[in-house]
Amino acid sequence: MTITYQVKDSVYVNLTNRCPCSCTFCLRQNGPGVFGSDSLWLDHEPTLDETLESLAKWDYGHFREVVFCGYGEPTERLDVLLAAAGSLKAKDGGLRVRVNTNGLSDLINGKPTAALFKGKVDCVSISLNTDDPAEYLALCRPKFGEAAYPAMLAFAREAAAVLPEVVMTVVGEPVTSLEKQERCRKVAAGVGARLRVRPFV
Repeated sequence: MTITYQVKDSVYVNLTNRCPCSCTFCLRQNGPGVFGSDSLWLDHEPTLDETLESLAKWDYGHFREVVFCGYGEPTERLDVLLAAAGSLKAKDGGLRVRVNTNGLSDLINGKPTAALFKGKVDCVSISLNTDDPAEYLALCRPKFGEAAYPAMLAFAREAAAVLPEVVMTVVGEPVTSLEKQERCRKVAAGVGARLRVRPFV
């Protein structure tokens, strides 16, 4: 079972296969793993101890950061995520920690959550995908329906108020036109984030 895996100069953490979205472009539809990893489908969700044990196997002198991102939405396991991130920050002067998320943590956990990341997470990267709420519903198919898009923006705004870095992402051309990318850049700036355009794979 793959709990942690390497992508370039980062260690990634695979906490869950659960996700409230069923995105039309999700990499999970293409195979069992990514970037040469073993299968990221879990036979059970790792406990905190299992997660910390897997994280301890890596020599962090060779890595830039630890990223909570696997074959599911990491904030589905918010308590484990925060505890593991806090442990990483407490070691060796504090490793850089990033969370890749759909930004729906508040809806998943039924409470405001952005402030809980303070001191444990350096950056959250949020999938914005589009500047249009209706298109977001069609692309991401969130189980929360129309509540999802504004909740994602609210989470980004609250995270930007307490974290060193908040990034919002879209997929580049041909998925997202240059004109739409600029509109998304304005959406991100409006909540205090910067936009990153991911290459189309």
